[in-house]
Amino acid sequence: MAAVTMRLPAARAPLDSSAPRGGEKHLVAPGDTITTDTGYMRGHGTYVEDDKLIASVAGVVERVNKLVCVRALKARYNGEIGDIVVGRITEVQQKRWKVETNSRLDSVLLLSSINLPGGELRRKSAEDELAMRDYLQEGDLISAEVQSIFSDGAVSLHTRSLKYGKLAQGVLVQVSPSLVKRQKTHFHDLPCGASVILGNNGFIWIYPTPEQRDDEAGGYTANLEPVPLSDREVISRLRNCVVALVTHKIMLFDTSILYCYEASLPHQIKDILKPEVTEEIVLEARQRLLDSEG
Repeated sequence: MAAVTMRLPAARAPLDSSAPRGGEKHLVAPGDTITTDTGYMRGHGTYVEDDKLIASVAGVVERVNKLVCVRALKARYNGEIGDIVVGRITEVQQKRWKVETNSRLDSVLLLSSINLPGGELRRKSAEDELAMRDYLQEGDLISAEVQSIFSDGAVSLHTRSLKYGKLAQGVLVQVSPSLVKRQKTHFHDLPCGASVILGNNGFIWIYPTPEQRDDEAGGYTANLEPVPLSDREVISRLRNCVVALVTHKIMLFDTSILYCYEASLPHQIKDILKPEVTEEIVLEARQRLLDSEG
């Protein structure tokens, strides 16, 4: 008979991790009046009615000089050129793939915007178009970079660098894009023995650190060798640490994930998501982040 874990309810004070130093953020709900001063310009997430600037979304008011906008607390991914994203192929079309990237519209990966196996950069032929499903098919996960934004807001991707391509043997975690910190690089080989791709679109890919890079594969040959148990345990622990950080609205980047991982080591993997354990390890990771900033 399987063991059942039971816990008595206990009041827990919420973490104030989202509170900035030096004051509270100005939070608004849809319909709230931000200001009646007609000297301000309306930005994203606002509209003007009866000479009043009103919020159209729930979020944080941000002011840049006379421009006022509301940054939504929870929103779909809005692509920016140069962003690193993780996406899933949803459809194979003529000379392009449709990709789910957590945005309002499906993203597009053109046949002309990929490296063929072997790292070849050449003009794509009719034979390449017929073989598109051999490279990527429905359900495949990929890493890519945002190349351009269409007029309707849809994102165009490219995988012309050998660090991009098909993903295999890992775990996908979906979080809010607002919790992924923008950095110079979003590919991290962590010292614990696993690697993460922190997609700007809120898709986090955790996978075993490869022993060597196979540059000849062009990013479209998936390694299907069995993953050792030790690597699977590290990946599972990292996954639960990411979920714990997201639960308490802590920004995700390589250092925060690593600190949370180290704080979780005294606990079993399955216990990390228990509320009292989650709070303990997140508090420790957050304190280390504050100490390192100071």
